[in-house]
Amino acid sequence: TRKTRTKYAQEILVKHGMTSCDGIGTPKATKHLDANLSGTLAQPPEKHLTMVKQIFRYLKDTIHMGLWYPKDTGFELTSFLNSDHAGCLDSRKSTSGGIQFLGGDKLISWSLKKQDCTSMSSAEAEYVSLSASIAISCNPVQHSRIKHIDVRYHSIKEKVEKGIVELFFVETGYQLADLFTKALPVERFQYLVR
Repeated sequence: TRKTRTKYAQEILVKHGMTSCDGIGTPKATKHLDANLSGTLAQPPEKHLTMVKQIFRYLKDTIHMGLWYPKDTGFELTSFLNSDHAGCLDSRKSTSGGIQFLGGDKLISWSLKKQDCTSMSSAEAEYVSLSASIAISCNPVQHSRIKHIDVRYHSIKEKVEKGIVELFFVETGYQLADLFTKALPVERFQYLVR
């Protein structure tokens, strides 16, 4: 519940001495976030501590926000996915972000993950995250530019061909997954969060 989430967020801020910090209205751009901050818990570098403080400052500013699921929520699943290209400055790996809704507008899941592979192009990075590759998945012709993409990602194409998954291009103005892959102005970020 929203009340439980707010209490939990307050406990985190108290535990880490961040109750009087200034809040920020948008999280730091993913290009500057290491998607795997948990890898150096024993002795985190200063840059990771700074990133975590940014997350706490965002938490402080959005502590009142929460999720609400009315009883009549439908079962239609809608997903928005996007990725950057080589956004991690250390590994040059791309970061994928996704957001899923049930019943059209009820947020049920979101994720941000550094890709396991190093993409050679933005088309490959987005194919891995299942966004701009709609043309590739819906076109039965093999494209020479994507031959090197691992076979496991072509399962998307098979699901499209069988009618299990339906893919649509989403214009930038409506791309909710930009929350995870782009540095957005506060106004744009707050619009997408609503």
